[in-house]
Amino acid sequence: MTDVLIYEVRGPIAWLTMNRPEARNAQDTALIDAIDAALDRADADDDIRVVVLAGAGEHWSAGHDLKALLSDADEWARMRATAEGKWRHEEVMYAGRCERLYHFRKPTIAAVQGACVAAGMMLASMCDLIVAADDAFFANPVARMTGVGVELLVEPWELGFRKAKEFLLTGDRIDAHEAWRLGLVNRVVPRSELDAQTQTLAEQVAQVPPMTAEMTKRSINQAAALAGKEHSWRYHFALHQYASNTETALRANEERRANSRFVQGKSEPASGDPAPSGDGG
Repeated sequence: MTDVLIYEVRGPIAWLTMNRPEARNAQDTALIDAIDAALDRADADDDIRVVVLAGAGEHWSAGHDLKALLSDADEWARMRATAEGKWRHEEVMYAGRCERLYHFRKPTIAAVQGACVAAGMMLASMCDLIVAADDAFFANPVARMTGVGVELLVEPWELGFRKAKEFLLTGDRIDAHEAWRLGLVNRVVPRSELDAQTQTLAEQVAQVPPMTAEMTKRSINQAAALAGKEHSWRYHFALHQYASNTETALRANEERRANSRFVQGKSEPASGDPAPSGDGG
């Protein structure tokens, strides 16, 4: 479809491959827009029964692209100069686009390898199923950057409440096998077999009649909604906006922006951060 996203049809499966490997598939405006357009395309094609979201290169997604947000070339980045503009950007492009994927009427599968960090983990968690390569790891170090997780706090629902607190407050990684044990991912497969085994799973899911698959997905999502999942996401979004506009956060952002000038236009990660090409949210 675009340079930043590859759209490929494999039988009844649409493969959407994020194609920014040089940035560890960090999500900038172009990539987020491309994913949304690809969902429109898959939705309109009655022959497509399942959508796979994959990532080119060694890593699935390092989060939101901080470098893009430090640039004046992007319209959304310019809007973020005000609190109202920041809220609008994150409401539409981050929370809204993720929720669209979560409610997409056809089953979705994330095929994850390498880093799946912060906003990358948020994006993967919007998919119905996750297949993880054995080299995959999950992390959300945003608390170190004064952020409150990311826009939609998926961790309590994906990891359990107590583990979510540990995960977010320490910034520690979870490897693929631990992610499977906690219920974050459905299957762990050898890295060399990630595409093939994801395709096999997708073809199995595609055997379910489309209406049955859609109604099953709606029913399970409604059960989660009744348990408070989406309300908790929205409560967290409000907290995230407040915390991101405190003096502490604004000062940290200015320091990060200043430091980025000294590394040839690229932001360097804090020591220990697992995915330097993305900000996580």
